Amino acid sequence: MSDIGYWDSATAGPLHPVARQALLAAIEDGWADPARLYSRSRQARQLLDAAKESLAEQLGVTAQQLSLCHSGSDAARLAIHGTLAGRAAAGGTLVHSAIEHSAVLSAAAEHETAGGTCHSIDVDSTGVVDTAAFVDAVARPGVVMAALISASHEVGTLQPIDDVAAACQNALVPLYVDAAASVAYGELPRGWSLLSASARKWGGPAGVGVLAIRAGTRWSAPAGTALDGSFSIPLAVAAAAALRAHRTDLTRHRSRLSELTARLRDHIAATVPDVEIVGDPSARLPHIVTFSCLYVDGEALVHALDRLGFAVSSGSACAADEPRPSHVLAAMGALTHGNVRISLHTGVTEAEVERFLAVLPETVAALRADAGVTAL
Repeated sequence: MSDIGYWDSATAGPLHPVARQALLAAIEDGWADPARLYSRSRQARQLLDAAKESLAEQLGVTAQQLSLCHSGSDAARLAIHGTLAGRAAAGGTLVHSAIEHSAVLSAAAEHETAGGTCHSIDVDSTGVVDTAAFVDAVARPGVVMAALISASHEVGTLQPIDDVAAACQNALVPLYVDAAASVAYGELPRGWSLLSASARKWGGPAGVGVLAIRAGTRWSAPAGTALDGSFSIPLAVAAAAALRAHRTDLTRHRSRLSELTARLRDHIAATVPDVEIVGDPSARLPHIVTFSCLYVDGEALVHALDRLGFAVSSGSACAADEPRPSHVLAAMGALTHGNVRISLHTGVTEAEVERFLAVLPETVAALRADAGVTAL
């Protein structure tokens, strides 16, 4: 199937050709149990170790500080629950932004159910967290950890990780950063104690998440957790190959993607009545554009665009199995009705963008007409 018109890379990017090659080779050579002592097992162990070394190098950590998980969501949950458990003696408060991934918010809710305390920090209308409020919150007694996503995967807004990380270091509070979107298309964040990412964001296979934990961070594996030991070696090899290839080429792609998304933002605002372009116009990831159309159902617009050959997302981007208004847009005070997120990958062409811009206004107008909206 062609990747033309696939514009949902913030969920999962097309499998990188290098990843496909690495996956097939590793299936041939990496199927044995890496815990055994015979030669086939040693070969599998070497493949797994090499994959972890490569992933760790790309993320700026050692292989000993990196663990493989079965998804980015699993990595996020492990980061939260493991740190809360490892630092339970320090108190019971988790500080997080209002726009964290649903896996983080779910872990926070579980922490509250178990008797803990959570402090959610608001964001402004562009999606930037209230830095002063975050800094103040982590300095309070009893804070066990803080969580701040590096960049919103729903609207693309970059977060002030450096400032928050400095405050956390001063308060001796570990900072967890969900860096899935940034590892794929942005700059790697700094100053974190724990970091997670997902291979399918950077053109790796689904089923691979990574959790990096800096030395000195107190973290206890939740009961029943088995990191690395039962992990698919071919998937790990493919994920590592994809990350290296993707980030090697990324610098030359960022400028082009930024130009394409700027074109989308400007033209959609100029040609579609009653539309809101959300997210910071400049401090953002290069590949994401999110907009909301008044008087249009988001799911209906997604289906209409799909029939025209464009795969985009709507609703809460991290909870597609349970469509509901985006908690990120709600936290920003943005229009949640008729929401569409476009997230380009490196293979998207200018011609695709122009075709989308040509069909979008008439598509929105037709849906509004079907809904009985005749005057805007």
